[in-house]
Amino acid sequence: MALEWRGDALEELAGREFDLLVIGGGIVGAGIANEAANAGLAVALVDKGDFGAATSSSSSKLIHGGLRYLRLGDVRLVREAHKERRALMRVVAPHLVRRLPFLFPVYEDGPYRAFTIQTGLWLYSTLARERLGGLVPPERSQRSIPSLRLEGLRGCGLYADAWTHDSRLCLANVRAAADAGASVLNYAEVTELRKEGGRVAGAEVRDSLGGETASVQARVVVNATGPWVDRLRRLEDPGAAPSIRLSKGAHALLRLEQPWSAALTIPHDTVRVSFAVPWEGMLLLGTTDTLYEGNPDDVAATPEDVDQILAEAAVALEPDVLRPDAIRSVYAGLRVLPGAEGATANARRETVYQRGSGGMLTVAGGKLTTYREIALAALRQVRADLGLHRLPDRPVPLPGAEGLAEAGVHLARANPDLEPAVRSNLAHLYGSLAAEVLEEAADDPALLERLNPDGPDIAAQAVYAQRREWACKPEDILRRRTTLELRGLRPTKQLAEVLG
Repeated sequence: MALEWRGDALEELAGREFDLLVIGGGIVGAGIANEAANAGLAVALVDKGDFGAATSSSSSKLIHGGLRYLRLGDVRLVREAHKERRALMRVVAPHLVRRLPFLFPVYEDGPYRAFTIQTGLWLYSTLARERLGGLVPPERSQRSIPSLRLEGLRGCGLYADAWTHDSRLCLANVRAAADAGASVLNYAEVTELRKEGGRVAGAEVRDSLGGETASVQARVVVNATGPWVDRLRRLEDPGAAPSIRLSKGAHALLRLEQPWSAALTIPHDTVRVSFAVPWEGMLLLGTTDTLYEGNPDDVAATPEDVDQILAEAAVALEPDVLRPDAIRSVYAGLRVLPGAEGATANARRETVYQRGSGGMLTVAGGKLTTYREIALAALRQVRADLGLHRLPDRPVPLPGAEGLAEAGVHLARANPDLEPAVRSNLAHLYGSLAAEVLEEAADDPALLERLNPDGPDIAAQAVYAQRREWACKPEDILRRRTTLELRGLRPTKQLAEVLG
């Protein structure tokens, strides 16, 4: 893959004086870079791996209020999450964030009674500004979820949340930051923090792919490295004490023979739930929630995780949909939790903002759903340092989020021979930027071919990922910029052939 652009990016990082250097290109770091760049700041964003390669592409892919947080008493978080969910669905990324009904089964031997669920879902739906929360009869519930286990089922509580393609949501924020003038570079590891007068004033950055280095100057540095925040904090202060715990969440994607029109929230006790969600034409199951004490670089879904996922799904689903041979892919990610005691499932999903001895701001924890509010709160923490008199907090559409209806009509008219499944996939992943992707095939119609006949992604997406979306390795394309790897598919053409 041609990576000549990386040298120019390193020169730009070394040649500018930045207001803000954001280290970590997951959803929080990308969100901070986007909001800061759109506020008129000179911004640099770097990540030691690919953008969104860790937690931000290994989530449950839900944009939700967090039903179980009501049980934990965190009404403020639920209200905030619902507000952000509405903003994402309506303004920020309506092509990537889609509303979905959820059913909460009430079994005779389950941890909840029907009245309790109805009351809780009424409150949840009220906070969401939706008129839901009733109890749906078993047979009607099964119309939405064909594989629902009816034995002992009293009914299902009804509410609504949303799903997303998490890594593309992250990438859209990186693109928005770059469009607003930010300098961004993935596979760029911070090896040292630069200090002036005891204050952190930038970082030494090494290109992990080419080996070149750049010295980046910045008035403010933000540590948004997720599971690696303490590792970076120790570059600022070698004696920094651990500030977080990590919880592993594993998921499995299965073949889905019959379409579902709703998702399932499966209770396992009075606090913990797991999900069964129709996602990109497959069934997404998870998540586990276990303490993780290993190297964040080594996290992976184990056979034991998969056994647990299938066993927990079997509480509410018939065995035919849960056959091991139906599994298309598995993955695991890490949640960053406050450094408190107790079970990870009971830990509050709060965000911690901490200024270090050298002034670096560390942002840890939070939820995918509330990434935008986390980003704005982080910038408020360093507002005085940056001389920010006003910080706009109005939701702004991400690239590809505007003119969706018109873009869809144009896409269909301009490409009448494009298969409906391919066209729908392009419109979903890229929104109104889908036409840009197809421009890659203007001189080479072969790029309109599917990368694999069993998936909707086409070769033009691979070329676009390299030229416009900072893809450096095949896995960047297969795992995060398309849906191919999560579908358990490999390209029938070698990517080297596709990319020339």
